[in-house]
Amino acid sequence: MERREPMEYFPYENLRAHQEEFIRIVDDVVRNGENAIIEAPTGFGKTISVLAGVLPHAKEMGYKVLYLARTHRQMDRVIEELKAINGKSPVSGVELRSRKELCLHNYLREYTSDAYTAMVVCKNLKKSGKCPFYENEKKKKEEFEEVARFFLREPSHPSEILNYAETLELCPYDLTRKVAEGADVIVASYLYMISPGIREAFLDGLGIQYEDLIVIFDEAHNLPDQAISALSDRLSIHTINRAIKEADEYGENEIANFLSILGRGLEILFQEKLSSRDVQETPIQPELVFSHVLNVLGINARYLVKTLNEMVSVGDAIREDRINKNEPPRSYIGRTGEFLLLWLSLIGRDDYLFLMTRDKGLSLELVALDPSKALGFIKDVQSAIFMSGTLTPLEAFHDVMGIDNARLKKFPRMIKRENALVLVAKDVSTRGAERSLEVYRKMADYIVEAVKIIPKNVGVFTASYEVLQGLLSTNLQVRLEETGKAVFIEKQGASSKENDLMVAQFKAHAKANGAVLLGVMGGRNSEGQDYSGDEMNGVLLVGLPYARPTPRIEAQVRYFEKKFPGKGRYYGYYLPAHRKLVQAAGRVHRSAEERGSIVILDYRAMWSNIRKDFPDWLREGIKPVDLARMRLYLRRFWANER
Repeated sequence: MERREPMEYFPYENLRAHQEEFIRIVDDVVRNGENAIIEAPTGFGKTISVLAGVLPHAKEMGYKVLYLARTHRQMDRVIEELKAINGKSPVSGVELRSRKELCLHNYLREYTSDAYTAMVVCKNLKKSGKCPFYENEKKKKEEFEEVARFFLREPSHPSEILNYAETLELCPYDLTRKVAEGADVIVASYLYMISPGIREAFLDGLGIQYEDLIVIFDEAHNLPDQAISALSDRLSIHTINRAIKEADEYGENEIANFLSILGRGLEILFQEKLSSRDVQETPIQPELVFSHVLNVLGINARYLVKTLNEMVSVGDAIREDRINKNEPPRSYIGRTGEFLLLWLSLIGRDDYLFLMTRDKGLSLELVALDPSKALGFIKDVQSAIFMSGTLTPLEAFHDVMGIDNARLKKFPRMIKRENALVLVAKDVSTRGAERSLEVYRKMADYIVEAVKIIPKNVGVFTASYEVLQGLLSTNLQVRLEETGKAVFIEKQGASSKENDLMVAQFKAHAKANGAVLLGVMGGRNSEGQDYSGDEMNGVLLVGLPYARPTPRIEAQVRYFEKKFPGKGRYYGYYLPAHRKLVQAAGRVHRSAEERGSIVILDYRAMWSNIRKDFPDWLREGIKPVDLARMRLYLRRFWANER
C-alpha cells in the first residue's frame, strides 16, 4: 500500500512556525502505536496540525479517528478544518451531539435532561411505535441509507444533518450515528470516552473496537477535572423522599418501607455528622449508610443487594409507564437504587471518597480521586494524542492521567515579546489572612485604572465567586460604568444559553466603547471562550485560584501523595490552580500578532515556585508594579492603539 504523506492533508498554503514539526511528530507517533502529550501555544493551529498528522496512517489502515473536545464551539471548529481538508484530499467527518439536541420528538425534547433518561425514552418510544421519525426510517430505508452516503461526501455540522432530517421526517440522531459508522473522523464530547457507561454504549452502538481507534483529546488540560466529574456521583435526601412517595403511588410497599427506614437512618447520620452549620461536608464510613436499615429490618448484605436491584428494575418499569402516559420519564426509585448499588460496589476502594454534604440540600456524594481511571482504555487503542496550550509541566500531566508509552513535546511560544505586557501588583493578595474590605478597595482601584487605559474590552477574572463578591461590595460596578464601558457579570449557575448570550453582548461592545466582563478563573468564560481582536485586549487576574482546603481536596492530596510520594500537594492543590490562572491569562492572545496586557493582582505570582508553572511568554517578562507604575506601563504599551 502506498504511504500517504501528512502534507496531503494540510489544506493551507503557508505553514506557521513549528507546524510541520508538530505534524511529523504526530504522524510518527500514530504509525508506531505510541501516545503523545503536546503543549503548543494559542494561535499555533493545533487542530489542523493534529488532523494532518493522524489522517495519513488512519486512512491507510482503516483506523477511526475520534476527536474529543470539551465545548460545542471547539467541536464545530474541527468540522470547519475537516471541510478545508476535504477541499484538498477526500475525508469524511461528523459531529456527535446528545440525543436531546438531535431529536425531533417533542416528548423527548421537553422531558429529558440527561443522557441516560434520553436513551431510555428513545428506546421506549421506538419500541412502542410512538416515534414517527423512527417509523419513517424503517419505511424509507433506502432513502435513509442514501442520505447517510450523501453526508459522507463532505464533513457536516450537526445543524446541516438536523435540517435535512427534519425535511425528510427522519431521525437526526440515528442518521448522525449512521454517518458516524462510515466516517473517517468522529467529533464528540469528552464524555463519550471518559464516562464508562456512555463509552461502552457508544462503541457498541457503532460496532467499534478499541483497537480500531486513534483518539485525540483537545484542550487536554481540562481532562483531570472532567474525568473526576464523570466518575463521581451524588444523591440527595430529597430524591430519597421523592422515591418513598413514588413507591406509595405505585403500590411498592416493601420498597417504601425500606426507603423510609433508610431515610431515617440517614437523618440520624446527618444530625450526628453535620450538626454544625459551619461544616459543609464530612467524610463518612460508607457502611454506616446501610447500618440502620440492616439492623431494623434484620437483613444481610445479600438481601440488601437484591432489594437495590429490584429498585432498579421497578425504576425502569415506572419510566416506561410514565412514557406511555406522556408524563416526565423519571423514576426516583430507580435513581436511588442505581446510586446505592454504585456506593456499595465502591466500598473498600481507596480511589474514592465517601461524603455527606450540604451542597444543594443534604446529600450523599461519591468523589472520585483518580482521574487516570477514566482513561484505562488508552492502553487498548492504536494511539492517543493529548494536546493543549496549558499542560506545563508535561510530566505532571503524564503522571496524573496515567498515560504510558507517551512522547512529550513542548513547542515554544508564538506570542511576540513586544505584544505581551505582564504586570504583577506587589501590594495586594487574596491570601485568606489578608482578605479585607481595604484590600478589595485597593484591588478595585487597580481594576478601574486599568480599564480606563486598556482600549475596548477587558476581562476581570477572580480566584473565586467569594472574591468576586468582595470586589463588588466596594461599589466596583458603578465605578466601572463611570468609565463609559458596559459591565457584564458572570452569574454562578447560569445556563449555557444565558451565558452565551451575555458573552455575545460583551463581545459586541468591542465595536463601540468597549466593555468589562467579570467572572472567575476556571470558569467557562476564562477557559472555554475565544476572544479575538478587541474582544479582550487585557485581563486582570485577581488572586490565585487555590481551592478551599475541604475534605475532598485534602483527600485528593493524600491520594496523590500515596501514589506519587513528595508530589501530592503539588499535583492535587497547587498545579490545578496555576493552570487555571494561565488559561485565563491566555484569553488576550489568540494569534501571534495580537497585543494584550495582563495584570495579576497577587504578589505571590512573583514567587519562583509559582512562576515555574507559567509558560515562557507569561513568565519571562513579568514586572512588579504599584498602582502608579501600572498606569505608566499600560499607557506606554497602549499609547499607539487608541
